[in-house]
Amino acid sequence: MKSPIHLNALRAFEASARHQSFSGAAAELNVTPAAVGQLVRLLEESLGTPLFVRSNSGKARLVPTETAERALADIRAGFDRLTLGMERLREGSASGVLTVTVSPAFAAKWLLPRIDRFQAACPDTDVRLDTNHKPVDFAAHRIDIGVRYGMGRWPGLKADKLMEEEVFPVCSPELLRQRGRPRKPGDLARATLIHDLSMAGHAGFPTWETWTEKAGVAHTAALRRGMRINNSAAVLQAAAEGHGIALARSVMARDDLASGRLVRLFPGIGLALDVAYYVVYRPECAGLPRLAAFREWLFAEAARSDSQAGDRSP
Repeated sequence: MKSPIHLNALRAFEASARHQSFSGAAAELNVTPAAVGQLVRLLEESLGTPLFVRSNSGKARLVPTETAERALADIRAGFDRLTLGMERLREGSASGVLTVTVSPAFAAKWLLPRIDRFQAACPDTDVRLDTNHKPVDFAAHRIDIGVRYGMGRWPGLKADKLMEEEVFPVCSPELLRQRGRPRKPGDLARATLIHDLSMAGHAGFPTWETWTEKAGVAHTAALRRGMRINNSAAVLQAAAEGHGIALARSVMARDDLASGRLVRLFPGIGLALDVAYYVVYRPECAGLPRLAAFREWLFAEAARSDSQAGDRSP
């Protein structure tokens, strides 16, 4: 197999096409615009064809030719593969930095209270957390592994189901002392409800209307009123501080229920969800030692949490 030629020239060409200028490419590559231009010209001479339509004015000084545009996707994919190859050369052991992406709420309520156990088991691995509400490009952001919430389908990623979930009402013990425990689901119409908007509009994510329908309660305007928060961790915090009754996600609420900060209402009524937590990573990275170690640890912690929750069940 022939080795790639003109790697520096290809890098200059790709960056110039993305920035549509030699200056922008030069700033990214930490060289001069003249050096970038020279590399691109050498590549054009080698190929015997121009790669850009050049302009002396306007915002876009360089526009890739039709032929160049068709080649760019393959060139970028090639650089991604080279980057991955270098990572594999560097990451042949369980030591080093592991970049993990999770939502801010999952980090706060589940991962961070447990992460010390991973660091004790793998002291040579430094965890870097990337907390993001939206899915990120693993290759572009150099993400090793993550936990995502959804239906288990993300293009380009292997997804292993970690934890299933149900939802149920919770509130603080103090709120129950002040106002009494609701005797039946219909009593919630007289309570202050806290609504979780973190997954609003997401297929399969429940609302108070979904839970009350499961409980056999007719929808009323009162069930749509109350506090609305777009972060699941903040929803539980508001409930723990006595601001109302929240519709809690079981994984997020597990530690608060165990500590007594929250109390589950109507334990006989649960609503299982189609969405779940998944461990996600690029299939080609599955064999990296520290990724594999972290994946195994996540599943061990999930099993430990389930076991402890079972021990506390009435």
